[in-house]
Amino acid sequence: MLFSRPKGVVGLDIGSSAVKLVELKERKGEFTLVRLGVEPLSPEAIVDGSIMDSSLVVDAIHKLNDETKVKAANFATSLSGHSVIIKKIQLPMMSEEELGESIQWEAEQYIPFDINDVRLDYVTLSGDDPTQEQMEVLLVAVKKDKVNDYHSVISQAGKSPALIDVDVFAIQNAYEVNYDLDPLKVLALINMGAGVTNINILARGATVFWRDITIGGNQFTEALQREFNLAYEQAEALKRGEQVGRYSLADAKPILDAVSEEMASEIQKTFDFFSATSSEGSVEELVLSGGCSLTPNLQQVLRDRFGVPTELLNPLRRVHYKESDFNGEWLQSIAPRLAVAVGLAIRKVGD
Repeated sequence: MLFSRPKGVVGLDIGSSAVKLVELKERKGEFTLVRLGVEPLSPEAIVDGSIMDSSLVVDAIHKLNDETKVKAANFATSLSGHSVIIKKIQLPMMSEEELGESIQWEAEQYIPFDINDVRLDYVTLSGDDPTQEQMEVLLVAVKKDKVNDYHSVISQAGKSPALIDVDVFAIQNAYEVNYDLDPLKVLALINMGAGVTNINILARGATVFWRDITIGGNQFTEALQREFNLAYEQAEALKRGEQVGRYSLADAKPILDAVSEEMASEIQKTFDFFSATSSEGSVEELVLSGGCSLTPNLQQVLRDRFGVPTELLNPLRRVHYKESDFNGEWLQSIAPRLAVAVGLAIRKVGD
């Protein structure tokens, strides 16, 4: 076992509108796509990031397991939303052993939940210099019941939940594997899901700010439902640009653009807070991912609002695949939806 390699994991993004599965194979730092699947979820299965109907989620995972013929047992998933707290904190310099013993007490000052109700994890960001008096620690706390819910659906589907991450860090993993980080640029990674949008701001080549906002693709769908009196599935189709009855994308555009402006305003509030509490400067580029990022004209609305380059994240940009196994055109069309799952699939058990 001394020379055994760390085991890889299958990335499973359990989102509000779909479950995405990605398995990668790594060799000498290069990744190859092995398996990929996307299974839609009923809107009542997951609400505001919380699993409301576990049987629907378990069924979706079972379908993906069957369709992709995945053999690996270890799965990784991730969480976001109000149940997740991420804090960068300053502590007096101490050893790793001392930090391990005191982190729970230190965390109580920063976590707005009962410390007994959360799962804690942390990583030291600085502190190698013994002459320093302070050390920087990244603290992550997630409510135990939410961790247990996601852990349970993977177990019920016959797989081992080997790793649970946080959405903003999974997105960052996917970006860093596929793009060259510019240490001089302030960059915002914005992952737009159905119910939650994750924002991760990078500066000096490292993450410096995180926030989840509860706005996403569902707002677009609900606006179309109200305006045109459509069923959920019809509104989803119209949002994708498909003709629905007598309604076309041209009819939907004013409604979609209005919600895009609302989303831009919420993102602006986050950027304003970042600018007010940081000395890093203004955001200079937006990189979008998630299913909502594919909403027609949303990119242009954000470009107009922020006046900075705005592009879609391609989490498969440097990932190899056999053209006989995957349709390249289809992969490119859904790539932004896969960012979290790819970021998870990059991880290893125990890393």
